[in-house]
Amino acid sequence: MSRAQLLKIATGLVSTHGFTRQALAQSVLALPTDAAHSEPLSNTAVSALFGNGDDARRTLINAWLDEGLTDMGTIPSPTLRNVLHARLRYNEPALPHLPEAFALLASSNIIPLLDPVPALKHVSRIANEACQLTHDKSIQLEWYSQRATLAAVYGAAELHQITSPNTAYAFLDTLLDQSSKLHNAAGEVGLFSSYIFKSWKGIAKSKGLI
Repeated sequence: MSRAQLLKIATGLVSTHGFTRQALAQSVLALPTDAAHSEPLSNTAVSALFGNGDDARRTLINAWLDEGLTDMGTIPSPTLRNVLHARLRYNEPALPHLPEAFALLASSNIIPLLDPVPALKHVSRIANEACQLTHDKSIQLEWYSQRATLAAVYGAAELHQITSPNTAYAFLDTLLDQSSKLHNAAGEVGLFSSYIFKSWKGIAKSKGLI
């Protein structure tokens, strides 16, 4: 068995076990028959493979986010709209666990400060993947502007999904329809980015992590 193999299995357990050390421990039970264990990994083994304490959970969250990017690439005839819809669909089985996952990524084990980088990195990676899958031809400043706009749009739609999953796709479509205007207004993109960061901060506070 490899660490990567166990992480991939554990991402499939998130819907039932959440982003927990238990999901990582249970991963060995789902290995192929010739390699499967009869008991979950010990706490010591989970720490050795994936990190101590909440660092192991962060490892699982980041692996799950990576799988989300891979899933976007499975869409036939990709357009910006359908690959971003696909990324929202990927969230659905894990949706009850996302607020805590985002809060955990944004919090620090060392000092009670909120780190804005994970939130911005998350939506930026999705925006960049969407552009690559749809063969975006933007260059120079246009390249950055396109990705900043899509990151803001997707981030807002994802936060909307957490509180109102039934209207998330329509909300995303509305933002995409308005994105040409947003694309030409750097200040509005900045406001969206600020909104995303403040929302993650609110989630972290509600979970008592800051």
